[in-house]
Formats: sequence, structure tokens, C-alpha cells
Amino acid sequence: MINILANDGISKSGENALKNAGFNISTITVAQEQLIKHIQKENIEVVLVRSATTIRKDLIDQCPNLKIIGRGGVGMDNIDVEYARNKGINVINTPAASSASVAELVFAHLYSCVRFLHESNRSMPLEGDTNFKKLKKAYANGIELRGKTIGIIGFGRIGKETAKIALGIGMKVIAFDKFLKDATLSLDFSNGKSVDFDIKISVMKDLLKNSDFISLHVPAQKNFVIDKKEFDLMKNGVGIINAARGGVINELELLEALDSKKVSFAGLDTFENEPKPAVKLLMHPNISLTPHIGAATNEAQDRIGLELADQISSILK
Repeated sequence: MINILANDGISKSGENALKNAGFNISTITVAQEQLIKHIQKENIEVVLVRSATTIRKDLIDQCPNLKIIGRGGVGMDNIDVEYARNKGINVINTPAASSASVAELVFAHLYSCVRFLHESNRSMPLEGDTNFKKLKKAYANGIELRGKTIGIIGFGRIGKETAKIALGIGMKVIAFDKFLKDATLSLDFSNGKSVDFDIKISVMKDLLKNSDFISLHVPAQKNFVIDKKEFDLMKNGVGIINAARGGVINELELLEALDSKKVSFAGLDTFENEPKPAVKLLMHPNISLTPHIGAATNEAQDRIGLELADQISSILK
């Protein structure tokens, strides 16, 4: 029987699917420094991770029985992917499973910021009974998303899901992607109706100049995607959301832009220094914060577990 270790957990539906397919699956969490010994001792042939566990060359070299490394989610920067594949190990991920969840979190941040929810939820418990009128005035200048323009940098699965929500609430969409010239999106509604939208891929400069809000959906990068040069091109008062990867925005320049009011707010789900984000970011009143939970919905985790189970079964059987 093939032994599988889901070191960062797996949904119950995914676990059951693997058991029903005849695999032996363990969901205990093994500390990173003990992982090599555990894989060797328990003859683990498939290891599944999310973002907490890293799979590097040393582990790959010392665990020759590994047949599959699976990442529950999209980004695989915690795995030495090419090295593993060159050693004959299958490396799989679930790029489609969490797209809707991340896109919805983008709009949770957007709605929170344009209506000051991130601030009022901090202030109301402290002053709601003593300064109600003052707070009401402070948070009175909200703006609507309908009719505004969102720039989406990176137009893969998650970028497209974000665009669908934007279109659905009446926003204009500008998209930039190095690998696309155009895209057609199909918006599906609960009554069975569907509407198609053709999205022209813009150049980065035009996106930065013309967007009221900007959302990033790119993989981890060596260089910043948004740095001082990009901030300078943006509209005054722009809002920025990063639910992609830490390190795609220069956080020092973001703080400068927030303090100068060039950027009116930011919504951050990912950070350069995870799991210890910079305190200045955490304390800034104009940043809406979440601890890297883009894919952390019950529905996404179910889809991730089932998708991993399907891929493992098809490879090993």
C-alpha cells in the first residue's frame, strides 16, 4: 500500500477520496526539521503540502522513494519543482481550485476599504458608545465600486475570477498579462444564463495611469512588480490589493505612498516577511489586513483535496 503524508492537512473529502482509492494517508504535521527522517522511516511515497512546509533539494536527495510532491494551491515557490522533476518525481498542484476564493477576498478588502470597515471595526469597540457621531462623520465619505475601473495585473485563473466579480458589479476592467493578448470571460448566473465579455490586454503603463483600484495576481518574483516608478504613474488616491505573493510590492514605497495620500488604501493578504510582517504595515490605519487566507474557504479546501486525490490516483494507477 502506498503511504501518503498530508503534512499541512487536507480536507475530509480529499482524505476520504484517497482512502477509498486504496491509499494509506496520514494527516499528522511533522516539524520541518524532522520531515526527512519521518519520510524515510514511514516509507512515504507521496507528500502533500500547502505553504507551511518546504520541499527542497536536501529532502528530495535523501528521500529517493518519493514519487509525488503535491501542493494544495497555486504557487509552488516552497518546492524545488524543476529539481524534483529532473529526479523523476511528479510535482502537482491545484491551480483552479482556489481561484474564486481569492477573488472574493480581493473584493472583501475592496469593499472594506471604500466603506472604512477596516477602520470602523477597530474604532467602534473603543469609541462607539462615546463618540458615535464623530465616528459617523469620520467614515461618511465612502465611495461606490460600481462604475469605477479596476486594473488587474496578471490575468491567469485568479485574475480572471476577479475580473468576473468586477464586471458583475458594474466595474470597468483593465488587464495586464505578459503572456496574453486578449481574453474572453464568461459570466455564469444562477438562472442558467451566461454573458460573454471580451477583455483587451492593456500595457502596464496604461493600466497604472487609468485604474481607480489595482489588484495583483502574479507569482512570486525576483523583482518588485510595483515599485516607486509604478506608484508615480498611478492616479492620486488609488487603492491597491495584494492577495498574490509577498514581495511583489515594495512595502517601504507602499508606506510612503500611503502617507503622501498617493495611495488611499491597501488591502494585504500576503507580505514580504511572512510569518512576521513589518509592524509598520500592521499598524497603518489605511491598510486592511488578512493573514494569507486567500484560499482558506471550506469550498476551496474541498476542491483542493478532491483535485489532489484525482491527480494522485491517475498518476499511481
